[in-house]
Amino acid sequence: MPPSLPATINIREPRWDQSTFQGRAKHFFMVTDPRNLLLSGATLEEARRVVEDYRAGTVHPGLTEDQLWRAKYIYDSAFHPDTGEKMILVGRMSAQVPMNMTITGCMLTFYRTTPAVLFWQWVNQSFNAIVNYTNRSGDAPITPSQLGTAYVSATTGAVVTALGLKSLTKHLPAIIGRYVPFAAVAAANCINIPLMRQRELKLGIPVTDENGNRLGESTAAAQKAIFQVVVSRIGMAAPAMAIPPVIMNMLEKRAFLKRYPYLNAPLQVSLVGLCLVFATPLCCALFPQKSSMPVSSLEPEVRDQIRKKDPWLETVYFNKGL
Repeated sequence: MPPSLPATINIREPRWDQSTFQGRAKHFFMVTDPRNLLLSGATLEEARRVVEDYRAGTVHPGLTEDQLWRAKYIYDSAFHPDTGEKMILVGRMSAQVPMNMTITGCMLTFYRTTPAVLFWQWVNQSFNAIVNYTNRSGDAPITPSQLGTAYVSATTGAVVTALGLKSLTKHLPAIIGRYVPFAAVAAANCINIPLMRQRELKLGIPVTDENGNRLGESTAAAQKAIFQVVVSRIGMAAPAMAIPPVIMNMLEKRAFLKRYPYLNAPLQVSLVGLCLVFATPLCCALFPQKSSMPVSSLEPEVRDQIRKKDPWLETVYFNKGL
């Protein structure tokens, strides 16, 4: 019989060192793996059972360290880190590559007409709204009215931005017009993410000490978390929306695509997918998911509250969301 696995492995933290970009990249390559979408409900529940039992000090007979980490990453891919609830399928980070490659590919292909711009920007912002809500930080619920207001505002802002930019590029070279979707997506991320997470900006997100003990809720931490997510999302979109237009612009001048124009969309989607497979985990890895900030940078009332509990504490931690 192999020796029993010790109950001292810290699976509340990622397997790799999150203080380095390489460690965060390895972590997010696992979290964003699209194959996790194909796992059955039974597999997800088994992973949850293994993880929760292990955290409670119960080690399943025959469980190996690799199996434990595999269960942890299956669990992380499907269950919210703060609430523990199963996340909406299309809102999970493992859905980012297949969903974004389809939507972004179509945005880059069908950008010439106003109805197409309207439709694909609406689809993209609807998807982003689901992702932003699903991967929010904290465990406080958002009301349906708040959710509806944020969704309508964000989608309207994205569509208006896209149409405004499209009108400005009418008389510019065709290659410039191809970058309208990226500019609109970048601007929309600056609108959509803060709106979908407005409750965090108003009431704050949980901040903890290094051991996960909750110390309070901070709006300063929420601002930092949302800023980091906006930067990551824009970075995530950049290669997928900047590289394929250049390649497609060259290909469309050749006889092959003129002879087979129906291959335009599949080619565009494939190029976007290739970029996203790498851009998604690498841009998620720009900042640690368990982010930190000095106690001195918190708002005065939260800082004073923490100082009363622990006068020597220098750093607090929070889940920035994805």
